[in-house]
Amino acid sequence: MDDQNKNLILATALSFLVILVWFVLFPPPEPETQPGADITQSELTAPTAGGEATVPSTADAATATATATDETAPTTEAARIPLETPRLTGSVSLLGGRIDDLSLRDYKVSLEAGSDIVRMLSPVGEADAYYALYGWAAGSGLSPEDVPGPNTIWKASEGATLTPETPLTLSWDNGSGLAFERTVAIDEDYMFTVTQTVTNSGSAQVALAPYSVLARHGLPQDVTGIWVVHEGAVQFAGGEYLETDWNDFDSYAERDTDAGQDARWAGFSDHYWQTVLIAPKEGATRVETFYDANRDIYQTTAKQQTKTLAAGESATVTSQVFAGAKEWETIRNYQSDGVEKFIDSIDWGWFFFLTKPIFWLLHELNALVGNMGWAIIGLTLIIKAVLFPLAYKSYVSMAKMKELQPQMEKLKESAGDDKQKLQQGMMELYKKEKVNPAAGCLPILLQIPIFFSLYKVIFVTIELRHAPWFGPFADLSAPDPTSIMNLFGLLPFDGPTPGSIVALIFIGILPLLLGISMWLQQKLNPAPTDPTQQMIFAWMPWVFMFMLGSFASGLVVYWIANNVITFTQQYLIMRSQGYKPDLLGNIKGSFKKRSASDSK
Repeated sequence: MDDQNKNLILATALSFLVILVWFVLFPPPEPETQPGADITQSELTAPTAGGEATVPSTADAATATATATDETAPTTEAARIPLETPRLTGSVSLLGGRIDDLSLRDYKVSLEAGSDIVRMLSPVGEADAYYALYGWAAGSGLSPEDVPGPNTIWKASEGATLTPETPLTLSWDNGSGLAFERTVAIDEDYMFTVTQTVTNSGSAQVALAPYSVLARHGLPQDVTGIWVVHEGAVQFAGGEYLETDWNDFDSYAERDTDAGQDARWAGFSDHYWQTVLIAPKEGATRVETFYDANRDIYQTTAKQQTKTLAAGESATVTSQVFAGAKEWETIRNYQSDGVEKFIDSIDWGWFFFLTKPIFWLLHELNALVGNMGWAIIGLTLIIKAVLFPLAYKSYVSMAKMKELQPQMEKLKESAGDDKQKLQQGMMELYKKEKVNPAAGCLPILLQIPIFFSLYKVIFVTIELRHAPWFGPFADLSAPDPTSIMNLFGLLPFDGPTPGSIVALIFIGILPLLLGISMWLQQKLNPAPTDPTQQMIFAWMPWVFMFMLGSFASGLVVYWIANNVITFTQQYLIMRSQGYKPDLLGNIKGSFKKRSASDSK
């Protein structure tokens, strides 16, 4: 393989990269949300002959209406119990004991001064209602009115507050021999532990099943719609992590009610946040995830095994719900505490075997240096060091190929149009000089999955969200905020709005440095003799410069650092092999060729 073929392979690989980047920048349009009908209180369905209890759909107390089994709809006015922890603030509604008001103290919506903190959950009646609720489904010997449901008004002690030190205890008595108690505890981070107890003081045997529900009213407004990050339902069942995009939900009528018998956790995942129901380790937990088009509600329901209580017996069940940021260290700690494979709730992507260790290394470097920008540069140095043996062989092979250029030119002249003779002559020459022409391809191909793994890490993980570097680079997960339009902030007016067409044209300083670094790296070698390859390589740095202008700043920082290190390695290795790259001559030559073509 001569230099031209090797360059062609490089161009093909980069073209493949361009196609993938195109889909990142211009993803398919998001599906339109189907408008839902007015939401009414759902009716608890009758138990099966075997005594199994059926879990209801969620109910909207704000628009509750009477049903055949609910002659008087419960009041929508219910007291709220404050929720305060070092990382969370909100309240719990006594209507159904819903966890439906939750905000994250540590995260703001934007970097603008006075920006609100991120709100995770919100009650029915507000935009993007999103909540968790618990209850019991009626089995044999009971009717829906005998068990607490979505609209039950619970009682709490006066002055109660939910904190890590003070769990919240709720109670409700059906007046017919069943007393229910629910204790909600919260830790220092994002995990709620819900313990439900029922006592049968009546004279008859009863059956009932505990359930928990996550409900989202309508499609979330902040869906990115970019394929690189999963948004929708997540579930760990049968030893397998499963994902469902928002537009792939089963309808309520078509849902598989037998699925997920051994599910351990399930819920909804956003870009940086998630709410997940976590089942107890003992017993089977059936999980159903579906979309109710009539109500425009996305719902995940987890039902535990039916409890059969004789007179005087009681039963207690405990489950958990995670509601918060997808922080790697926090989620890893919960996994260590027994939430199986919980770390997989972070979307690591196809190259998870690269993404996970890359993020771990980036996390440790950030903890060491205290700055994510410098941590990315440190990560680049380590990756280049790991790949250095391959890079060394590649650059040595390239240097030797340069030395063989005169002999290769003679072979071409002697072979003429006989391609077979030319090929045989080159193979003999490579064998004689112990040169492997394919050695230069492997490092280039290895960079592609590493690049996309790092892109995944920077785009998906919350640790990069609003992570500053220095000066104007206050968010490495966002595009470069500087612009040529105002000379990178030197002129007294703002640059174009990020994400606009103008911002794509008037790029920032990081994409500009990227283009220059790619261009200089090319100039270590003479331009290909083939005109088509010559044109591709001439335009490649500047095409990438504009394409990556809207990418996350952290990714551009990585690529710049990678180019600078690669340039240095290649230059020094070539010099050590007796080949002195004519950098200045190649730069002048490119301008001369351009001037000559312009004069024509």
